[in-house]
Amino acid sequence: MARIVRKQALNPSVTLLEVEAPLIAKKAQAGQFIILRLDEQGERIPLTIADFDRERGTVTIIFQAVGLTTRLLAGLEAGSVIADFVGPLGRPTELPQGARRVCIVGGGVGCAIAYPQAKCCKGQGMTVDVIAGFRSRDIVILEEEFRAVSDHLYVMTDDGSWGERGLVTEKLQSLIAAGIRYDAVVAIGPIPMMKFVSRTTEPYGIPTLVSLNPIMIDGTGMCGGCRVTVGGEMKFACVDGPDFDGHLVDFDELMNRNALYRDREAREVERHPCRMEQMARRLAEFQG
Repeated sequence: MARIVRKQALNPSVTLLEVEAPLIAKKAQAGQFIILRLDEQGERIPLTIADFDRERGTVTIIFQAVGLTTRLLAGLEAGSVIADFVGPLGRPTELPQGARRVCIVGGGVGCAIAYPQAKCCKGQGMTVDVIAGFRSRDIVILEEEFRAVSDHLYVMTDDGSWGERGLVTEKLQSLIAAGIRYDAVVAIGPIPMMKFVSRTTEPYGIPTLVSLNPIMIDGTGMCGGCRVTVGGEMKFACVDGPDFDGHLVDFDELMNRNALYRDREAREVERHPCRMEQMARRLAEFQG
C-alpha cells in the first residue's frame, strides 16, 4: 500500500498526488511509469512518473480525471492509501549521445510527462527549450516548474488567452526556421500532436522521441494490449517503451487501436450505472 502525502489541484480536471513509495523513488528515471490499483477490485491504470524525490522517498503523479478510476483517484486526500502502486516500469528516456540542445514539447496534460524530461536534461547540463501547449489559460499547468528547468519557455494557447497564440508545431517550426539546431526533440501529448511534431522535425533529420499511451493492462509485456507498430515491427510500449522514434511510429494505427473500445465503454456505462456507484461507495468505505 502507498500513502498519499500531498495533493494539489493544478486545474479543475488535473490533479497532482505525491505518493510515499521509497523503493520506486530510489530507482525511478525520467520516462518511466507506474501502474496503480485503488483496491482489490479496481482496474489497473498506468501513469507516468511526473517527478520523484529520492531523499523523501516519494513519487509524484499528475493525471486528468477522465474515467471512473481517475475520478475516484482525484477524490482521495492526503493521508489516504492506494492499494497497489507498482514501478518503475518501462525504459528510461535515452537521448542521442552528446546531445547539447533539446526541445521538449508538451501538450495539455502531457506536460506533466514532459516536465521530468526537461528537468533531467537540464540536470545533465543541456540547453533546454520547452514548448507547452494548451487550449486556453484556465488549463495551463506547471508553468513555473518549467520555467525553473528550462532556458527558454514558450507557452502556447489555441485561443491566445495566455502566452502566444498558436500550435506547438507552429512554434517549433519557427524556432527551427530561425536557425536553432536541436540535437533532439521530445514530444509528449495527444497522439495527433506527437504525429505532427514528428512530421515537423523529419525533414530536418532531428531525432524525435515520443511517449506513447496505448491501452495497457499488466505492464510486463504479457497481455499484448499495448502493442504498437514502429518501423514496421510490433513493439510493446510497456517494456520496449514508452518512448519511441517518432519518425517510425504508425500513429494512425495507434489512434485506431486506442479508440477500439470507446463505443463499448459508453454502452457499459449506460448498462451498469449501479456498478459504478457501487465502486464509488466501496472506495469511500476504503478511505474511511
